[in-house]
Amino acid sequence: MLRYRWTDVALTALAPLAWGTTYIVTTQWLPTGRPLLDATIRALPAGLILLAVGRELPRGAWWWRSVVLGALNIGGFFALLFVAASDLPGGVAATVGAIQPLLVTLLAARLANERITVVRLLSSLVGIVGVIFVVSQTSGRLSLVGIVAALGAATSMAIGIVLAKRWGQPSSLIVTTSWQLIAGGLILLPLTLGNGGIGILGSLTKDNVIGYGYLVTIGTVLAYTLWFRGVRRLPVSSVGFLGLLSPCMAVVCGWLFLNQVLTLGQVVGVTIILGSVLAVIWESQRSGPQNGTLNSTD
Repeated sequence: MLRYRWTDVALTALAPLAWGTTYIVTTQWLPTGRPLLDATIRALPAGLILLAVGRELPRGAWWWRSVVLGALNIGGFFALLFVAASDLPGGVAATVGAIQPLLVTLLAARLANERITVVRLLSSLVGIVGVIFVVSQTSGRLSLVGIVAALGAATSMAIGIVLAKRWGQPSSLIVTTSWQLIAGGLILLPLTLGNGGIGILGSLTKDNVIGYGYLVTIGTVLAYTLWFRGVRRLPVSSVGFLGLLSPCMAVVCGWLFLNQVLTLGQVVGVTIILGSVLAVIWESQRSGPQNGTLNSTD
């Protein structure tokens, strides 16, 4: 039986690690209070860049499938995340979002013919505990709207990951990624316009341009290409667990670059998260590829 390589896992992990740097880039280099604008600039230009490279439009059913995947993985996910971030403390939003691996595991069993195992279920719960440790210092008010939005964001991305696995990729990785980013960006654009976000573009500073350049190239073009590459090659439940690396990276960046205190609880949380991720990857390796899992060659 063919098995995927650990290099596939490592390359896929680079995506959530890149997303984990978004907080420090946003707070240090971008205009304040413009999350929808940030999301739109991340998605739409990145999609157009990849489309210019791939030079291929969707065909047949992939017109509507691209819209669905773009809404779930990009547009709807970012919009709901914006609501959650506005109404909840960041730690609470991250904790609610940590249910994503569990949702992916359950959905993958229904839609992608992957088995639900004890290791995956336990690792999902342990991963949530790890995220709670990582963000344990967060305090603030709770909002029902914010909690529902955070749940919606996690569910949106979970469904998008599983559907991307189920539907496969009818063309090259660059091309299919571009379709999703453009669809998601077009969904975000009217929300950004309605929020008055575009008007600030004329007053961007050099640091703002550098920050947006990083988000477009590293945080989106590279990260999402590697992410969907992982969805293509790995068991989809394993990909879902790798998303837990994002809050870990955010904490490490705050410690390295913003002189934030790294507490013992956060170190324990990061260790727990890494353990849960490795447990799922190791189990997938031992059991061999499941239905829909490709080997490491295209």
